[in-house]
Amino acid sequence: MAQPRKVIITCAVTGAIHTPSMSPYLPVTPEQIRDEALAAAEAGAAIVHLHARDPGNGKPTQDPDAFRKFLPQIKARSNVVINLTTGGAPTMGVEERLQPALQLKPEVASLNMGSMNFGLYEMLNRFKDFKYDWEQPYLAGSDDRIFRNTFKDIAYILESCSANQTRFEIECYDIGHLYTAAHFIDRGLIKPPFLIQSVFGLRGGIGNDVEDVMHMKRTADRLFGQDYFWSVLGAGRGQIPIATMAAAMGGHTRVGLEDSLWDGPGKLARSNADQVRRIRTVIEALSLEVASPEDARAMLKLKGGDQVGF
Repeated sequence: MAQPRKVIITCAVTGAIHTPSMSPYLPVTPEQIRDEALAAAEAGAAIVHLHARDPGNGKPTQDPDAFRKFLPQIKARSNVVINLTTGGAPTMGVEERLQPALQLKPEVASLNMGSMNFGLYEMLNRFKDFKYDWEQPYLAGSDDRIFRNTFKDIAYILESCSANQTRFEIECYDIGHLYTAAHFIDRGLIKPPFLIQSVFGLRGGIGNDVEDVMHMKRTADRLFGQDYFWSVLGAGRGQIPIATMAAAMGGHTRVGLEDSLWDGPGKLARSNADQVRRIRTVIEALSLEVASPEDARAMLKLKGGDQVGF
């Protein structure tokens, strides 16, 4: 693994996993997403990973016009690296999910490396009252839902965005996803340096045990050598412990309300910036330095914020 001097913090601001009734602090409107992204950057995030939502009911949307309502404002007020989702939500098809990255040409976009069960239904054990009629069926239906990312889908996204010089955050929810990434590297569709994001603790993917983290890193080291940067995200209560492990092991970290609504046992995070500040404290306590957006651009060889389509 490439050994940088500085640690990149990514903040995933809203995502498509949690629903609005789960936390009053989950950003839903364009203004909320904008303000949360800017505050996360101010707190120390070099990259913000962004989804959009329908401001009327908080439902995930991949309509590029929804992204256009906050992206230009973030760009105008911060030099933070903007990373757009191609995952969207597990209920969406690949063509719909692709459109924001294809049309808006970000510096970075996320890309999932495999089809998988993506179980959210256990959240119904913790949350009973829902404000909007889409929330309960969205969670309940995930016990019979496959998040589709076939080899053809992955190649289609990579090939469609190649002319835009968008680099990809390669999201790996299990060991086999690392081998899929290596397959597309061999095909020449993913170029170094690689940003490998290991995801821990989602139902349907790898767990969040220390041994799971070590197994992911050992496998990635063997497959990608010095050509990759390793980042992690831990779902729910695993967020800060797993991010701490990764930072201590030479990796990078991702936090944010997409991945966890919490800022300690039983305490809802009041903002994305709270989580950024928490992991920044950990990183600096390890005598490491937090990367700036320009540091991240240099490490990942990004095209620059002036080359995007918004």
